Amino acid sequence: MAEPVAESVSGPLADERVDLPLVASERVFDGRIWDVRRDTVEYGGHHLVREYVDHPGAVAVLAIDDDDRVFLIRQYRHPVRTRAWEIPAGLLDVHGEDPLATAKRELAEEGDLVASEWAVLIDVHTSPGGSDEAIRIYLARGLSATDEPFEREAEEADIETRWAPLDECVDAVLARRVQNSSFVYASLAAFAARARGWRGLGPADAPWPGRSMPRGEPARP
Repeated sequence: MAEPVAESVSGPLADERVDLPLVASERVFDGRIWDVRRDTVEYGGHHLVREYVDHPGAVAVLAIDDDDRVFLIRQYRHPVRTRAWEIPAGLLDVHGEDPLATAKRELAEEGDLVASEWAVLIDVHTSPGGSDEAIRIYLARGLSATDEPFEREAEEADIETRWAPLDECVDAVLARRVQNSSFVYASLAAFAARARGWRGLGPADAPWPGRSMPRGEPARP
């Protein structure tokens, strides 16, 4: 039997931020919402060239009521040709906007809801091998309806809504019936957090070290 590999790192599990010497950086595709960037960096005595989606970042909201029901929306997503169940979410496409303010706006626009209690549920890099997209997912409680419904357009014009028990959301994830990443992350994280009595949630204004702006350029106005 092979000997187990010895551990080389101890202490609490945590990602490590690394800022490599940047040799060159160029935008090779200028998109309407996000770009593709090519960076050349020094790593281990070599020059590495990596291309990735240059993303402004996003937030999502798991809104849960007093009966442990989660507010969901279903809308069309063209890249995967699917009407997917999701939680309210949106891009950080206003330069300098606080992510919590973005989350509150998205919950109001997509769910006609406001919340009196906010906390950080989980932070995620969705695809760190090919994108710098970072998503902060909030937990919103103390829900009530907005004064007026929001007028929606494009893919949001015909969204469907549903309140689903958190346990049903987890069942749908584990049965692979839903695949939206924020839905998956949020459902499993909320299930685990609830089992711990909602202890360990981050304050709504917690620092977000995982979010990085694209090479010193501001987000799109």
